[in-house]
Amino acid sequence: MGRYYYQRYLKLKKAMQQIPFREHCVNDGDGDDEDEESRAGAAALVFVCAPPSYNNKRSSSTTSRTKLLSLLLLSLLSCTFILAPHAFSLFSFADSFGAEDEGLVAADVNAPLCSSISNGTICCDRSSIRTDVCIMKGDVRTNSASSSIFLYKNTNGFINYVSSMVEEEELQHEKIRPYTRKWETSVMDTIDELDLVAKKENATANHHCDVVHDVPAVFFSTGGYTGNVYHEFNDGILPLYITSQHLKKKVVFVILEYHNWWIMKYGNILSRLSDYPAIDFSGDKRTHCFPEAIVGLRIHDELTVNPSLMRGNKTVIDFRNVLDQAYWPRIRGLIQDEEREAREKLREKLTLSPLSDPSFKIVKEVQGYQSKKPKLVILSRNGSRAITNENLLVKMAEDIGFQVQVVRPDRTSELAKIYRALNSSDVMVGVHGAAMTHFLFTKPGSVFIQVIPLGTDWAAETYYGEPARKLGLKYIGYTILPRESSLYDQYDKNDPVLRDPSSVNKKGWQYTKTIYLDGQNVRLNLRRFQKRLVRAYDYSINRISQNCHHQSQ
Repeated sequence: MGRYYYQRYLKLKKAMQQIPFREHCVNDGDGDDEDEESRAGAAALVFVCAPPSYNNKRSSSTTSRTKLLSLLLLSLLSCTFILAPHAFSLFSFADSFGAEDEGLVAADVNAPLCSSISNGTICCDRSSIRTDVCIMKGDVRTNSASSSIFLYKNTNGFINYVSSMVEEEELQHEKIRPYTRKWETSVMDTIDELDLVAKKENATANHHCDVVHDVPAVFFSTGGYTGNVYHEFNDGILPLYITSQHLKKKVVFVILEYHNWWIMKYGNILSRLSDYPAIDFSGDKRTHCFPEAIVGLRIHDELTVNPSLMRGNKTVIDFRNVLDQAYWPRIRGLIQDEEREAREKLREKLTLSPLSDPSFKIVKEVQGYQSKKPKLVILSRNGSRAITNENLLVKMAEDIGFQVQVVRPDRTSELAKIYRALNSSDVMVGVHGAAMTHFLFTKPGSVFIQVIPLGTDWAAETYYGEPARKLGLKYIGYTILPRESSLYDQYDKNDPVLRDPSSVNKKGWQYTKTIYLDGQNVRLNLRRFQKRLVRAYDYSINRISQNCHHQSQ
């Protein structure tokens, strides 16, 4: 916008240089060769700088004086209408230049595009293939009925008076669908579109605010692929953290395609990112007014945070710390409930005597439960890509020396309980799929073993393997052999489905989904898989010993 104002400023300056100001004052009239129209134009332009004696130099004739005054008044009004827009642009340019210059001095080197703009401005960053983000600064007002967000540019003095005589002028109009899968037109077509409109405010118009907020707003959609835990984190929660964390909870989230279940599911995380309740954009018909709005979310890559693009060099580990803060209050409550239930059961079983101490027995039982065995969590699938010999996998892991917990997450699972299980684990095992998103719940330094079915190599590495390494996990990808897939019993042994999955994937997404994602289960070769588990066990034992050593020092 600074360049736009500067170009208009140069045009204005050039036009002003071409006007014959005649020493910026009107001549006596003696010997003036200009016609009446030229004199009137000059008088109109320099009227405000003419000395008091200017009118006294005119003829004393009443008729001439009346005609001159009428002409001057008419010229003044004409001048105002002609130059007001240019003067407004000049002032806007000066304001914009000053604000942007100040922002450059104080800005974080990692601050994203459009992070520093002047009041009354809309700046849109459309450079990413993944998402569009627009910033509105100034008098921002919602209008859900028209799916619009208005930004009113206020003017002062005589310009404001003239503006009030005409309809509000639209300065800028942008359209945006605030969802982070911009390249997927099929899903983006389902996302509600917003109109962002900047206007000159009409002094006579009555733009009321039903709710006035003194903090910025972030507008985003929970439509699209919401309902799939991978997309909920990758397309929503992580981008929301990336976009809003620098505001330090002083922000209001305004949600398009608002879902109560989504608010319930992610309320713990939202409370760590904002001190204010979220707003249902379509359902709340009131006019909400904000000093600034960020429309759309920024996204870096699959399930990660790029510190080079973050203010303060925040990383995905910082995001995980937010998850820790979000879920631990609930986890502490769960632990207290379990301890209370355990005490009640022990009291029922124990026969109290003067020589027996129930509290001692409780402590011994708790200590026995909290063994030093590494903990392995298996994320189990019930539908496609399930491990059909999972019970044998559990037994083998226990024989190796693991304490094993099987978790079966679904759409109704409480995330705090899943977080508790994985946060306390040393190893996480699961078959490629959306549930692998829960690797974000494991501690950096732990092990993540992803079982990779036929035809899913690229997706497994891109969506989970590489992001897991960025979190600091020891990642092990276990690519199954054709014999370990249920497809081995359905296709000829030389069929490309078994021998060349990449050629099948090239036929299109529908082939991949039907055959490899929805159409196969896994029967692990336990002897082959055992090597990975033993490796993970040895690594975990060594890590536990090192932690105990550090704690004892």
